[in-house]
Amino acid sequence: MQVSIACTEQNLRSRSSEDRLCGPRSGPGGGNGGPVGGGHGNPPGGGGSVPKARAALVPRPPAPAGALRESTGRGTGMKYRNLGKSGLRVSCLGLGTWVTFGSQISDETAEDVLTVAYEHGVNLFDTAEVYAAGKAERTLGNILKSKGWRRSSYVVTTKIFWGGQAETERGLSRKHIIEGLQGSLERLQLGYVDIVFANRSDIVRAMTYVIDQGLALYWGTSRWGAAEIMEAYSVARQFNLIPPVCEQAEHRLFQREKVQVQLPELYHKIGVGSVTLSPLACGLITSKYDGRVPDTCRAIKGYQWLKDKAQSEDGKKQQAKVMDLLPIAHQLGCTVAQLAIAWCLRSEGVSSVLLGVSSAEQLIEHLGAVQVLSQLTPQTVTEIDGLLGNKPHSKK
Repeated sequence: MQVSIACTEQNLRSRSSEDRLCGPRSGPGGGNGGPVGGGHGNPPGGGGSVPKARAALVPRPPAPAGALRESTGRGTGMKYRNLGKSGLRVSCLGLGTWVTFGSQISDETAEDVLTVAYEHGVNLFDTAEVYAAGKAERTLGNILKSKGWRRSSYVVTTKIFWGGQAETERGLSRKHIIEGLQGSLERLQLGYVDIVFANRSDIVRAMTYVIDQGLALYWGTSRWGAAEIMEAYSVARQFNLIPPVCEQAEHRLFQREKVQVQLPELYHKIGVGSVTLSPLACGLITSKYDGRVPDTCRAIKGYQWLKDKAQSEDGKKQQAKVMDLLPIAHQLGCTVAQLAIAWCLRSEGVSSVLLGVSSAEQLIEHLGAVQVLSQLTPQTVTEIDGLLGNKPHSKK
């Protein structure tokens, strides 16, 4: 199984979530309306009647609480985890295409990066319709087509919200979700994608329709609050629709509250996992700048908001703390970047951490975080928390 993701960055008006979760779906078409008549367990393009014995309808025991099940790939050392409590297995490190594919690096370099990632066991490739105005999807699609890798061996995710200039070409109307996703599939040259992220409760119906039509296999949320995710889950259960399986959120040394406090509770309650992004803050969490980020830094070139953030008072304090981590990295025999990525992988409920790189060499360095993960003892984590001074505390 694979997943297709359409994400949104628009925030909802949160309504109070239901205290009591609804029971499991009773079967296809068994709710109070909505486009759910296709049989959600069927493969894309499949039709016909739904067989009597469907795995999706067989009651399953609840997944065990605690850490995600993890396995190591033969020959690559890559670790694989379930996406939330779904059965989809994704590499703990994924490859993001924001800024780089179709924008900052050549198509040849992009192919090198993707090839190295795949050969090192990465099976999750994340993109969006807005990245480089669609060129990132086109570049990714061209590479995947030229490589001829089995479609079943990798997961492609995309995000839907910012499309074209017309009012109907952006947002989360059913029209744009469907037409935007069809545009993404055309650029990617794929028959379906693997995960879609959305907003508003009525989007649950649209996402169910997208999955029923075989355009995607799963959907998730992006930059939602915990109450909003819970609301979407409750709506899905109430009206016999398909609930989200994961949330895509920023997570790094200096942004911890949501992934470390809010999302683990949802993981245990309803099985929603996390795919996190920007573990290095667009390349700013590294010791190579010696605590000072120059104007020539590739990460902030052309992004004034990122430059302002890096040069702010808080940004300078964060850079100083990054340098404080250098002795710990040296002790573990790794770089600060590898340490920061491995630290992100420790968080409960995190299925995969998306990497953004500009070269194959940089990717290989970041993939080394998988080996660093096993060295992060409780004592080391406590030392890192002491240096950062920002450990969030659960309200419980």
